[in-house]
Parts: sequence; C-alpha cells; structure tokens
Amino acid sequence: MAQPSAPARPAGALPTDTLLALDRAHVWHPYGPMPGTATPYVVESASGVRLKLARPVEGRDELVDGMSSWWAAIHGYGHPVLDDAVRGQLGRMSHVMFGGLTHEPAVRLAARLVEITPEPLQHVFLSDSGSVAVEVAMKMCLQYWQSTGRPEKRRLLTWRGGYHGDTFHPMSVCDPQGGMHHLWGGVLPDQLFAPQPPAGFDAPLDAEYAARFDELMERHAGELAAVIVEPVVQGAGGMQFHSPAYLRMLRELCDRHGVLLVFDEIATGFGRSGALFAADHAGVSPDVMCLGKAMTGGYLTMAAALCTGEIADGISRGEMPVLAHGPTFMGNPLAAAVANASIDLLLGQDWQTEVKRIETGLRDGLADVAALPGVRDVRVLGAIGVVQLDHPVDMAAATTAAAREGVWLRPFRDLVYTMPPFVTGDEDVARIAAAVTAAAVAG
Repeated sequence: MAQPSAPARPAGALPTDTLLALDRAHVWHPYGPMPGTATPYVVESASGVRLKLARPVEGRDELVDGMSSWWAAIHGYGHPVLDDAVRGQLGRMSHVMFGGLTHEPAVRLAARLVEITPEPLQHVFLSDSGSVAVEVAMKMCLQYWQSTGRPEKRRLLTWRGGYHGDTFHPMSVCDPQGGMHHLWGGVLPDQLFAPQPPAGFDAPLDAEYAARFDELMERHAGELAAVIVEPVVQGAGGMQFHSPAYLRMLRELCDRHGVLLVFDEIATGFGRSGALFAADHAGVSPDVMCLGKAMTGGYLTMAAALCTGEIADGISRGEMPVLAHGPTFMGNPLAAAVANASIDLLLGQDWQTEVKRIETGLRDGLADVAALPGVRDVRVLGAIGVVQLDHPVDMAAATTAAAREGVWLRPFRDLVYTMPPFVTGDEDVARIAAAVTAAAVAG
C-alpha cells in the first residue's frame, strides 16, 4: 500500500544526541528504571505503517510498526480522514469541561458506541484512559450493589492471566503472581481468582472447568459484585486465547448467581480479534463493557465504560444517586471527533477482509516457527500473532533482531508478538512475520 510522505524535520529540532541525553536524565519511560538503562529509538515522524527514525538503527532509517503503537493505531499514521477530523474540530474548540456542558462530538460518539456494541448496553461514561475506564466499570458495579441494598457484594472475581491496567483497583484484578503487580499484593483490595481458562480459540468448553467455576461462584455469590475478564484474548497478562464458549459460560453463571459481568475490551475492541468486539464471537453481552486504545485510531487518549439501563437505574436510586467520577478531560472534543472519524472509517470499509488477510499472512509467515529451538507455542487470531518462548525473552537482542529486519516490535516476558495496523500491506505483513521469527531466535 502507498505510504503518505512524512513531514520535514521542524526547524529548531534538538540534535539527536542532546535529545537522548535529556531523555535519559529526565524522562521516565513505561516499565523502565530511572535513569533508563536502554537507549530508546528516536522517532522523528510517522506515516502509513512506518516510523521514521532520527538516527538509523541496524542500518534502517525507518521501521514498519508491528505494534500499532500498543494496539491503538489501527489505521496507521497520518491518515487524511483522521487528520482532517482533528483539524476541523480544532477550529471549533479543543476542549470544554463536561460538567454541566455537552457538545456534539461526545454525544455522537456515545450514541455510536451504543449502536455498535451488543444490546442492552445503553449508557456511556467517557474517560481519558483504559485503566480509568476499568476503574469506572468497577465503581459502577460496586455502587450498583451499594445503591440496591447489597453493600456486602464488594469483591470481584476474575481468572488468572489477566491484565486490566496499572491504577490501583484495576491492578487488584490483574494476575496476582505472574503479572506485573505482585509487589502490591498486601496493599490492593483482596479479589477472587479462578484458574485460567483452557487455551485455544477453537477448543470445546471443558465441562470440568465450568463446574469448578460454578462451584466457586456459588460459594462466594453473597460477596461478589462482578466477574471481570478480557474476552477471548488476554493481552498484557500473557497473550493467551480462549474459546468464546467461556464467555457464554460466564454469562449463564453470572445470571444464575446474581453477579454482574464486565468485559474489558480495551485491547480487543474495534476488530482486533476478527470480530468488531470479542463478545460478538460468543453472541453474549456483558453488563458493563470497557473500550479504549483503538477507539480514536491511536490519535488521542480516550476510553469508555458502557453499562445497561439496569446498572444506571440502580445507581440512580441510591443514597448517592450519581456516579461519583469526573475526569477533567472527560468527553474531550478533539478526542471524540477523531474517535467518530475512526469508527466511521473502520465501519465504512470491509475491515473484516483486511483483518482476515493479515491473519492469513501471519499464519503463513509464522508456520515454521513452532519447530525452532526454544519456542513453546505459536498462535494467531485476527490481526494478532504470538510466539511464546520456553524462557524469558532477551528484550534487547530480540528488539535489535526485529529492527535488523526493518520492523519495530516490543517483546515482553516470554513473548514475541505483533498487532499490526489493519492497513498493513501483504509485503509488510510478511516482513513483520520474518521479524517476529528473527526476534524469537535472537531472544
């Protein structure tokens, strides 16, 4: 696919050495020490699916982005439709508070999200990050039971291997041992964890697993406010796939035991798994759904928590008849405008065919990787490709090996994986698969 041309470097830009020295001295990067021990690649600009580097790496002055900037930039970079949406909104207003005021971009976005998500989700709380959307979802569930006379229902149940964000309540439902947040075990709220569901998107429901989950819920139903899971694809907790049958199981068990169901679709929403939402694979709807990441096409940070009318009505009948939450940049007009444009752009094309094309390319490109030494598993679903090693990945070596192939990847734990933009052409998909292979070998 043709790539838009990158803009020229702005006048007065810092020399690369100066920028890196200031970065090392002052900038705390995600999941990194301070000062940093690894030198980051300096991105000068981005267009299409390519990141233009200020200084060549492994002989490459640009890299194909195999990560969609942490799974958000599904349309790539510098897309004219999204650029125009931001410019047009900027000419009207960049921000206005959402308390006591409203505006068309946010109202249109809320209505569109209700239209495209599973029924009976009806109400939309906009926030400014995925982690905050999970905070809001959890608060909705807790406040619902508080408001309806069941304050003892205040714990959450999830399965192991999950990741829901880095703020405190979401950390409490991340995997307590294998995840990033075990350090906070004595500080976080005490939640309930079930075993991880059996792996495999196409695997049949394990009746024994379902029975054990049922027993666990029955035993704790009196204190459980909600079950929260990442449907079908567990993201940063380990990139595991499970059958949609387990979502149908959760819906049935939650209804049986009087427990709310929350789907965290921040990573899976907007087509990543091959369905518009992962819940669509199962044909079920949660009581609360969290969205984020790809909602704005990676342009601006924005997220949402959607709930049913029953949840909203329950909260409204309580001692505090409002949801006590209000981010300063809630409903930001710029973010809402580009989110509307991104959703229209996605749904206005045959995105399913594009995601299927990427899935086929990744399957073909990774077909022989499972036989390599040190590889435990290879799995592909939608525009997601994962190589799991039998040892922790050497992140520096793997990243360098991918860059040598002309691709940006960000491995973690024992995983080398890719989630490319949906506009990635066949040649670049093949390049990404070659880079994943090289990174797995090097790592």
